[in-house]
Amino acid sequence: QRRRGDSWQPAPANRPQPAPADPPAPAPVDRPQPAPVDRPGTAQEALPAPGRTEARVHVSVAEVVLNREQQVVAEFIAKRYRVAEDAAGEFVALAYRAGAQFSIDPLLILAVMAIESSYNPVAQSVMGARGLMQVIPKYHPEKLEPHGGEQALLEPTVNILVGAQILREYQRRLGDTEAALQMYGGAFDEPTSQYANKVFAEKARLEALRLKARKSGQSA
Repeated sequence: QRRRGDSWQPAPANRPQPAPADPPAPAPVDRPQPAPVDRPGTAQEALPAPGRTEARVHVSVAEVVLNREQQVVAEFIAKRYRVAEDAAGEFVALAYRAGAQFSIDPLLILAVMAIESSYNPVAQSVMGARGLMQVIPKYHPEKLEPHGGEQALLEPTVNILVGAQILREYQRRLGDTEAALQMYGGAFDEPTSQYANKVFAEKARLEALRLKARKSGQSA
């Protein structure tokens, strides 16, 4: 009870306390953005540097034509030799890569594959030749050693790379593609060049496809 004379004081009201203010956001820091990375086969959105417009356009067109060219060749191989399309595409891409590395027409590499194994990556002959390009391991151990030995010949990447390397060595040694093919096919002394003629005939079919693809790419 409140006694007389006591001053009355109202009870303190429970008022909600204001929430603490959020601290001010830090000022954004300018960070350098990483330069865009060019990836083969992808269109670049960045503007070309001054003086390089024509070069960039030329490279882009070349990439498109090359991709179309490989696709057309792979589709032909898949249908003619009853090879899975993804496998045919892999063989074609590997042939183009090996051709660029050893300065050989990739269609010549593919034509050798057609004659040697009909694009069977696990083919093996009675002479011990293995894989797509039918490389005989006992004659080329120094080329196989960096890849892990003769068992690696069943890998398309290794087989195509080593086969192209052998073919290029024969071309340099003999100075003639026909003679190099005859030596590659183990028929160097055969007078009618039957093996080389088979390879050339297959290569001619592929060349017709390449020419068609390039013309189509230029008109697109």
